[in-house]
Amino acid sequence: MPALLRTALLIVLWGCLAAPSFAHPSPFSYLDLRVKQGQLEGALVAHVVDLAHELGVSPSEQMLDPAASEAKRDAILQLLRARLIVSVDGRVLVPELLRLTPLSDRQAISLYLRFSDSASFGVLSVACQLFPYDAQHQTFLNIYEGDALVHQEILTRDRKTFDYFRGTRQGTMAVVRKFVLGGIYHIFTGPDHILFIVGLLLLGGTLARLLTIVTAFTVAHSITLSLAALSLFDIPSRLIEPAIALSIIYVGVDNLMVGSKGRDVRALIAFFFGLIHGFGFAGVLREFGLPRQALGWSLFSFNFGVEIGQVCIVVVVAGLLATLRKRIPTLSERIVTFGSGGVILGGSYWFIQRVFF
Repeated sequence: MPALLRTALLIVLWGCLAAPSFAHPSPFSYLDLRVKQGQLEGALVAHVVDLAHELGVSPSEQMLDPAASEAKRDAILQLLRARLIVSVDGRVLVPELLRLTPLSDRQAISLYLRFSDSASFGVLSVACQLFPYDAQHQTFLNIYEGDALVHQEILTRDRKTFDYFRGTRQGTMAVVRKFVLGGIYHIFTGPDHILFIVGLLLLGGTLARLLTIVTAFTVAHSITLSLAALSLFDIPSRLIEPAIALSIIYVGVDNLMVGSKGRDVRALIAFFFGLIHGFGFAGVLREFGLPRQALGWSLFSFNFGVEIGQVCIVVVVAGLLATLRKRIPTLSERIVTFGSGGVILGGSYWFIQRVFF
């Protein structure tokens, strides 16, 4: 038995010593994209284990032989064109493989690329999932303007795309378009924010008064959104999300307690709770990726888009409520009562969901 045990230990030890030459030591790729004199060039360093797996080469060390890797040039280029999509201003660029160089010390291959038709542009978009068979694989992206490193990003299985906005007029316009539309989209797909706004509208009032209330909300959430997006001050989402639900409940209860004849302090309510909602907006804005070259424009544009969405909601909802009150005056009190009840129920549902589930 001791002899068998020693033999087993020797086999395990041999396997551990031999493993480094075959195992995947680091599931990383490195991609440099360089904008220089109106031309976009790239350098990709990929591990031979990954390339060999995708190309059906075994053992993977064969790829370190210059002749063997050169023989796979067309297959490698086809792989890159399918899994590395680079576009400028929405126009997809076709990569050319200029040369490839085996890096024996790194067990990797360096691929030098040039992208066709890459003249002046405002936004550079990268969609990358080079080796999807490995769920842990990451691509470290460096973007250069000339010789200056201007941005770094990590692309993963869960984050496959990235947009880089250049500090040019074209880049600024691209930022404005993206973030204005992003703000509009977010307000229309955020039912909790919409219900909060609807709750503020139930007591009625002139269109100018209602727009003032919503603008107070916008000013407030713009302040906290900017602070959180710039990492100057932030509150964890596990606290913010329930607080947003409580703000909805408060608006509904306040409507029932004050009624249409009480003092109208909705602008103050909108401003106070807008500070809380702003932290919620910040989480969405971070997902967009704030461009360093146009921080001010991105924040302004996102807030402007949110305001556009809110104004649309005010016009539609306030118009419907005003029409109902005009045609059936007796419904005015019921609109406040039942509408506020619905607001309270919606806020209560979100609060329970966000705290206990």
